[in-house]
Amino acid sequence: MSWGTELWDQFDNLEKHTQWGIDILEKYIKFVKERTEIELSYAKQLRNLSKKYQPKKNSKEEEEYKYTSCKAFISTLNEMNDYAGQHEVISENMASQIIVDLARYVQELKQERKLNFHDGRKAQQHIESCWKQLESSKRRFERDCKEADRAQQYFEKMDADINVTKADVEKARQQAQIRHQMAEDSKADYSSILQKFNHEQHEYYHTHIPNIFQKIQEMEERRIVRIGDSMKTYAEVDRQVIPIIGKCLDGIVKAAESIDQKNDSQLVIEAYKSGFEPPGDIEFEDYSQPMKRTVSDNSLSNSRGEGKPDLKFGGKSKGKLWPFIKKNKGATPEDFSNLPPEQRRKKLQQKVDELNKEIQKEMDQRDAITKMKDVYLKNPQMGDPASLDHKLAEVSQNIEKLRLETQKFEAWLAEVEGRLPARSEQMRRQSGLYDSQNPPAVNNCAQDRESPDGSYTEEQSQESEVKVLATDFDDEFDDEEPLPAIGTCKALYTFEGQNEGTISVVEGETLYVIEEDKGDGWTRIRRNEDEEGYVPTSYVEVYLDKNAKGAKTYI
Repeated sequence: MSWGTELWDQFDNLEKHTQWGIDILEKYIKFVKERTEIELSYAKQLRNLSKKYQPKKNSKEEEEYKYTSCKAFISTLNEMNDYAGQHEVISENMASQIIVDLARYVQELKQERKLNFHDGRKAQQHIESCWKQLESSKRRFERDCKEADRAQQYFEKMDADINVTKADVEKARQQAQIRHQMAEDSKADYSSILQKFNHEQHEYYHTHIPNIFQKIQEMEERRIVRIGDSMKTYAEVDRQVIPIIGKCLDGIVKAAESIDQKNDSQLVIEAYKSGFEPPGDIEFEDYSQPMKRTVSDNSLSNSRGEGKPDLKFGGKSKGKLWPFIKKNKGATPEDFSNLPPEQRRKKLQQKVDELNKEIQKEMDQRDAITKMKDVYLKNPQMGDPASLDHKLAEVSQNIEKLRLETQKFEAWLAEVEGRLPARSEQMRRQSGLYDSQNPPAVNNCAQDRESPDGSYTEEQSQESEVKVLATDFDDEFDDEEPLPAIGTCKALYTFEGQNEGTISVVEGETLYVIEEDKGDGWTRIRRNEDEEGYVPTSYVEVYLDKNAKGAKTYI
């Protein structure tokens, strides 16, 4: 039984079948992978269940677990935790012994299949090329034979005609001989190519194709054996943990058998026993004789009046968790440029403090490694000092990275502290708000009272002062005479001027400059006679007139 002899003409079907076999193998891999995910999920749920019912330490609930039935329950929870661990083992073993192994085998199988069918197509192309060559020589032989017959007939016709000259007859005779020779050559060539084709065809159908199909058959049979072995491994992985799972179940049974109802009853007695004797019989009181009343020392009244231990157990205190609502505000720029100046300063200061703490931690680690290295230098038998050089260099590199990061945030901090309102002119111009999606800029000081989440960041007096300044700014802006243009500018970025005194610009737009940046980061521009305002200097490229100071400035 060989594919090479039985399926010599089924090249395309074999190609489809072997691809189907690879698809089946990949489907089995996916099945095992999902089984491992189920095992992990099941193990996680078992662990969470065991943890959920464990007694809380240092609580009254822990006192209840002195009873044998409760101890057995704790043992059951612990055994279930170990039971969950075995399902994790199943998942790990299936992943390492089946999934990884089969995934690698599938890649090798695809490569081998590709090479085999490549050889098959190459053999097909070769035999097709030989067939085309045979057909070409056959047609040429046929054509030359017809041409020779026509030349012979023409010669005979010329020879029989008495009106034709001898020269013309000789010429026709020579032409017929030439055509006859060409036909003989074509016949020999056709015969040679035919023999060659028959040989190639015999080799193709009896040697090349059988060998290639035999390789494909062996490859397919190896795939079938491999998937069978994987199924055996699948069962064996489960079987390997059965003894340990059995021990876990035996542990639960042993814990259940350790329950002692008499012992638990005794514990109840020890917990609630008062220690008093029951009251004695009440004597008959004969009122016809002198009163002789005796009261037992252990009377009912005494037993009721004396202190009885107030035993409380099993109580479960419930604490309230204060709701912690996490607000999703989207992506925050690294320099916190989306925040108002004061809020930004606080965030940057907080970041600098965190980085300084990390630097101190790394420095402490470096000092510890240095001390250890000194010990190794003094006592070489304790260790090799050179082995610590790499770690020391790594820590030093981390310190340098943290210092550079700190310098970056300190620079931003210095920038924002320099731009915080220090004089009325700066506060007037810093009433605009930078777009948080564009390069960092200063936010409106009049909005410093609240952060994005609504908390106070400035005192009421500061808010009032900013409001007054904003009002002054509005009045000043309305009463000003139109200033002459001192140059032009091109918007490098889009800026949305949402606050008083600012103006919106679109990237690439050209406008007139009517007032330069005076050190506070704002430039006053005009679009037309009615639209003018401030934009961040870093958002525009300014071109001053020749008469103005500075022919061209770029910020």
